Amino acid sequence: MTTHKGKILVIRHHEKLLALLLRDNQILSAQVMEEIKHAVGHIHVGKVQSISENIGAAFIDLGGGYLTFLPLAEVSQARLTNRRPDGSLKVGDELLVQISKEPIKTKLAGVTTRLSLAGQYSVVSLRGKGRASGVQVSSKLDGAARLRLQNTEALTEIAERYRLIVRTNASGLTDTAPLIQEARELSAVMDRILETGPYRTCYSCLYEGKPNYITFIENAYRSEYDEVITDLPEIYDGLFAYCAQSGIPLRLYEDALLPLYKLYSTEARLQELMDKKVWLKSGGYLVIEPTEALISIDVNTGKYESGKEKEETYYRINKEAAKMIAIHLRARNLSGMILIDFINMKDRKREQELLQYMQELLKQDPVPARAHDMTPLGLMELTRKKTAPSLARQLSSQKGV
Repeated sequence: MTTHKGKILVIRHHEKLLALLLRDNQILSAQVMEEIKHAVGHIHVGKVQSISENIGAAFIDLGGGYLTFLPLAEVSQARLTNRRPDGSLKVGDELLVQISKEPIKTKLAGVTTRLSLAGQYSVVSLRGKGRASGVQVSSKLDGAARLRLQNTEALTEIAERYRLIVRTNASGLTDTAPLIQEARELSAVMDRILETGPYRTCYSCLYEGKPNYITFIENAYRSEYDEVITDLPEIYDGLFAYCAQSGIPLRLYEDALLPLYKLYSTEARLQELMDKKVWLKSGGYLVIEPTEALISIDVNTGKYESGKEKEETYYRINKEAAKMIAIHLRARNLSGMILIDFINMKDRKREQELLQYMQELLKQDPVPARAHDMTPLGLMELTRKKTAPSLARQLSSQKGV
């Protein structure tokens, strides 16, 4: 069956703003868009409330008693605003920090001194001590494209001052002009932050970034969708300038008789992402069970009955399961340690082929993910970087899900 490009929907779902990337009637990525005062990406002037050498962290107040967690490993790069930097950090120091992680349960929000600004095609950030200059290009671009971009004069000039990363989305550009323009705009914003930051009062917010639904669009591969659709006029207005500048088709859906979430069956699709059991076309199924320590995924043959070509059938079901697992890891935003119990195969060569297949699938995930190895018990070990709470946690306060 031919795979078509998907759609990005920005809709209201049980009174919350939700962004979805759908393709072939399946959710590839989803995020609840909560507007909060201290959002990931915001840059503040914070104050050191206390320092704990035992856990290697400083606790930074962003105002009103909102405490955050800064690893002491980043102290040497801190940009202080109330005294001359000397590589140390003291209680009462004021410094520029960027929120890097949302608070989860009893854990505080995380902050970093490595300020970073992301666009659709590039990322501009402060260069760490000892890090060489030069344009860094996503490894997912082919060698010729990487070499060309690494030697583009306009980009190398920016890379002399900041760390410049060219994102995978740039692979779809036939002209480097949009990339260069964006990188210049991001570096100009970083210039302003660094110039004005030392003169702003403590607890000031220096940078709020873009609305999170725009960040969601930027983080999706441009090759995965052909348009953005919303039925919210106020969101359409917010998207219009960005989509026009980026060359992304944008549509305001206005059929009152058939709401957008019903047209794309988003209620049913989201419910599928909440269920433990996921059916495969072969009749097999997955059982996905997140726990505190890890995520376990069990692959079952379902209705299949053994026969002469049992090993080949097991391999085919396992490959189908691997593809579905890669989709659900991203769509559910599952992270951390993941153990997969595939259908046992006696052929070790097939086992290694399955591992390599999963490694290739995970390369398509915008969030860093890796299949490491097969354990002696035949379990596949995966890790996926934590960037935000799981979709289940984001939706947990919503009725009907």
